[in-house]
Amino acid sequence: MRIFSALYERVMQWARHPHAVWYLAGLGFAESSFFPVPPDVMLAPMSMARPQRAVALALVTTLASVAGGMAGYLIGMLAFDVIEPLLHQWGYFDEYLQARQWFAEWGFWAILVAGFSPIPYKVFTITAGVVGMVFIPFVLASAVGRGARFFLVALLMAWGGKGMEDRLRHWVDWLGWLTVLAVVIIVVAMKL
Repeated sequence: MRIFSALYERVMQWARHPHAVWYLAGLGFAESSFFPVPPDVMLAPMSMARPQRAVALALVTTLASVAGGMAGYLIGMLAFDVIEPLLHQWGYFDEYLQARQWFAEWGFWAILVAGFSPIPYKVFTITAGVVGMVFIPFVLASAVGRGARFFLVALLMAWGGKGMEDRLRHWVDWLGWLTVLAVVIIVVAMKL
């Protein structure tokens, strides 16, 4: 079954869409404050499809993500009692507690490292607002941490360019099914 090939072709079409940059910015903003899907899922194929624009795409993603992080900060500062039940419902409360611990131990460095952490970035932005992290260092750490991540993703994909796009097109079904198999194995192992 070649369902991953069809999905891959669709994603590459979206990456070349005239309004794709706006969608990327929207996703970057939303993911930093409330949305579960990271912007890397758009940034990577867009950078691969348009390697000459990779740096600009990384910059757009970084700026939008930092702006979304500011919104997350405000959510944490002004409305944590409203969203706390959602953190429980969506399974993010343990990550929230971990982020609080990181802030207590490392402060500024916690938000800087958060750009590469497996804990969703929105959890850190909201937590920064809850704990009252000083705003300017929060913004600077967000810009450096998120920027490092997005520029790394964009430049790696641009470096791969058309050749990587062709290789992925060739192997995407195998990679997709291997990923599904790995997830099934992990889930079964966790249940046992």
